[in-house]
Amino acid sequence: METKISYKDTEVVISPGSPFKIIGERINPTRRKKLAASMAEGDFSLVQQDAIMQVEAGAHILDVNAGIPGANEPAIMKGALQAVLEVVQVPLCFDSADPAALKVALENYEGKALINSTTAEEVMMGKILPLVKEYGAAVIGVITDDSGIPATPQDRLATARKLIERAADYGIPAEDVVIDALALTVGADHNAARVTLDSLRLIRKELGVNLNLGASNVSFGLPDRAVINTAYLSLAIANGLTTAITDPTKEDIQTTLLACDLLMGRDEYAMRWIKAFRKRSAE
Repeated sequence: METKISYKDTEVVISPGSPFKIIGERINPTRRKKLAASMAEGDFSLVQQDAIMQVEAGAHILDVNAGIPGANEPAIMKGALQAVLEVVQVPLCFDSADPAALKVALENYEGKALINSTTAEEVMMGKILPLVKEYGAAVIGVITDDSGIPATPQDRLATARKLIERAADYGIPAEDVVIDALALTVGADHNAARVTLDSLRLIRKELGVNLNLGASNVSFGLPDRAVINTAYLSLAIANGLTTAITDPTKEDIQTTLLACDLLMGRDEYAMRWIKAFRKRSAE
């Protein structure tokens, strides 16, 4: 199954048969005080720096979040997307639960965007899915619903199925729904990663859709987070993960993803691995 995201003539295909796709996470003011302050003042120079840095590091899609408490999110979202597209030409993922901010972003975007995200909560689906349909976007569906976070892989499968079926009610095809199986910190529950990995495998087998994770959440609150994150991504890819919202500027993560593509048969004659090795060696 292929999920296609585009900006103008640039298309990114998310699928099990394609190289792993990175959604760059850095344009997000949450827990980044300097970035939040500059965005709130209408200064998007740091946003542009993050955009360039992430694309140069290998991001295929950029996540754009404009959620700043007390600020005008629609206006900031519009300014951020315009600033990003002045310096890079890659598809964007609009990260907001505010329909007004999403609408402004989609109205000012030339291509097929990705929306991050909706849950299976009735109110959220009713707000986000009509926008997905109206603007021909794709959407990340996070498998939590009005009852909370499903505890078992079987329950997460049922929630994923509900998201896909509700999207179909709006005329949105399954290939335009990327399921997020929820990465939760193992610092709070040592079984959290195991449940998510089992969920990925089950959803991939039963529904065939593409799968996403906010991968770095798994290590929240723990030391040596990068080590945990890279190991988790490797395991998740082996269980069907096809894209992740992560930081491509972390060299260990980028190298791990290239190695996973090679070992999963998605790097013909190891050309991408060799090219990346030569680039690292020359630095």
